Amino acid sequence: MTTSIRYPNLLSPLNIGRTSLKNRVIMGSIHTGLEDRARDTGRLAEYFAERARGGVALIVTGGYAPNRTGWLLPFGAKLTNRLEARRHRTITDAVHREGGKIALQILHAGRYSYQPFSVSASSIKAPINPFRPRRLTSRGVRWQIRNYVRCARLAQSAGYDGVEIMGGEGYFINQFLSERTNHRRDEWGGSPSNRRRIAVEISQQIREAVGQDFLIVFRLSMADLVEGGQSWDDIVALAQELERVGVDIINTDIGWHESRVPTIVTSVPRAAFADITGKLDKHVSIPVAASNRINMPDIAEDILERGDAQLICMARPMLADPFWVRKAEADAADSINTCIACNQACLDHAFVHKTVSCLVNPRAGREIELQLLPTRRPKKVAVVGGGPAGLSAALESARRGHAVSLFEARPTLGGQFGIAQRIPGKEEFAETIRYFTNALKDADVAVHLGHRVTANELRNGDFDEVVVATGVVPRIPSIPGIDHPSVLSYAEVVEDGRPVGERVAVIGAGGIGVDISEFLTTDASPTLDLKEWKQEWGVTEPEAAPGALTTPVPAPSPREVYLLQRKKGKIGAGLAKTTGWVHRAALKAKGVHELSGVNYERIDDDGLHITFGDKHERPRTLHVDTIVVCAGQESVRDLVDDLESSGTATHVIGGAELASELDAKRAIEQGTTLAARI
Repeated sequence: MTTSIRYPNLLSPLNIGRTSLKNRVIMGSIHTGLEDRARDTGRLAEYFAERARGGVALIVTGGYAPNRTGWLLPFGAKLTNRLEARRHRTITDAVHREGGKIALQILHAGRYSYQPFSVSASSIKAPINPFRPRRLTSRGVRWQIRNYVRCARLAQSAGYDGVEIMGGEGYFINQFLSERTNHRRDEWGGSPSNRRRIAVEISQQIREAVGQDFLIVFRLSMADLVEGGQSWDDIVALAQELERVGVDIINTDIGWHESRVPTIVTSVPRAAFADITGKLDKHVSIPVAASNRINMPDIAEDILERGDAQLICMARPMLADPFWVRKAEADAADSINTCIACNQACLDHAFVHKTVSCLVNPRAGREIELQLLPTRRPKKVAVVGGGPAGLSAALESARRGHAVSLFEARPTLGGQFGIAQRIPGKEEFAETIRYFTNALKDADVAVHLGHRVTANELRNGDFDEVVVATGVVPRIPSIPGIDHPSVLSYAEVVEDGRPVGERVAVIGAGGIGVDISEFLTTDASPTLDLKEWKQEWGVTEPEAAPGALTTPVPAPSPREVYLLQRKKGKIGAGLAKTTGWVHRAALKAKGVHELSGVNYERIDDDGLHITFGDKHERPRTLHVDTIVVCAGQESVRDLVDDLESSGTATHVIGGAELASELDAKRAIEQGTTLAARI
């Protein structure tokens, strides 16, 4: 590969003491779950090794507790003894063989520790945890500091190039820093300098223990985004003290886990918090790393060019494409498999204790067991359908050496992603379509757009394997008057641009119904700029208020929207853990009327007639101009029976196999795993 001249700052080396980083890219910490069991050490080593091969200058591991009180989960990852340290040699050796550097993150969960023996600055229960922490004595605080130092020395003995001290996200150290969780009146609280003491002493004592050649990174919360968060003056003072005691790099952290402001979901504008990093960068002379919603080289280069940071920290983009840096070096950004910040296979997995992976790259975390090796028997493969399932099956089959033809009835690729990219806050989905479009061309896949292929064509084409990934169509429920002119499907509204009135009823409150409601309550220009987004969520300048919070001022909805579901209970209850609350908050802010336990009686010129209750009681008429149907999907399987009856080797994947709820994660994984075994 030739080195790109488009990203001179991003790809330039950086010397930090006696350590040289070959570029400005840090792979940020993300807890995969592989850290928690000794048997997964080999998998974790290969996961990191692949990112090192991809050109990342410095990798930061998932969090390891310095003792059992700091566990994220009972029996979770920790580094407390020499036996555990020796096991880590497998990881550090694998990274070093590939020319990379790696730092171990020391993470004490504090009151976020999901076990009854948790400890914190004060005995204040977190709203996201059922366990109340025990308040540490002053002697107990000292003991915790010694455990941090021991953990750092063990990491050094295990071959790590440095450690990252997790001081943000509302974890243990952050709990001491903030008045919200530190009500102490001893030497560890009561004043800003006392609240900072634990962070400074941990950093200072680690430096004294490991010497000058070992990297120390401090993950600093620059905007807590919670009531009672740190003031900007306190944050700056801490950064300066950390520099004074020997910290090498300050890494940006934004928001606590209990914050009601989204920080990393796809609706957050790119590089939304880089300006805050830039403010801090002016107060210290050591390198500062920007993070959060930075996913493409041009965004990273711009941050470095304007002097807001000297390093770029990305975690999920390295899940999506481990060769992100190599592609930037080759001036091939269009070939990057971009992180779309959906959280569906990474953070959503982490919070339900499943192994982390990636929706757009199901090999992440499965590098050993899901290998896409060159085939020994090239076959002629037909893939029918250009949605996520078909795209992944076609691409990975071709990369293995098969001759692949892809047939798509529509004039463009993308399937349901083509609809999703038009939803406010989901514009990033267009990046996945761009990635597959370019990758298919590079892999010499014959793409036939606007071609509704028949079973006869497929049989006459002498294909060895046929993959049916024809997706879904909207399900039309059996409601009297469903053919009324006021009724539209979600695809007609979003994809076809059919006009919608000022009063709208949305039938179906699953993921699509919620998306459509957000689409309808957002003005004609759905993409918010950064200033508008901050107003929507109440984010202000860090100097203006502790925690960088102010009163949200959401833009008014251009329509009155009713969102209805048949089942009783809370609207959006089935949405993903890390993103569902964001959607529910957005609907509330836009004044969407949410109705559950609804019976759909009929549709006529007066609107939508509904009742509530098992006996269809309490009749009500919603006098709406438009009714949008989001009542599920049906699989498109018209080719399957004909192909199978003729003996054609047929594989059905994605929505064509199961249409109960759209699931791009399952679709792309099915396409990839199928390609691995064809």
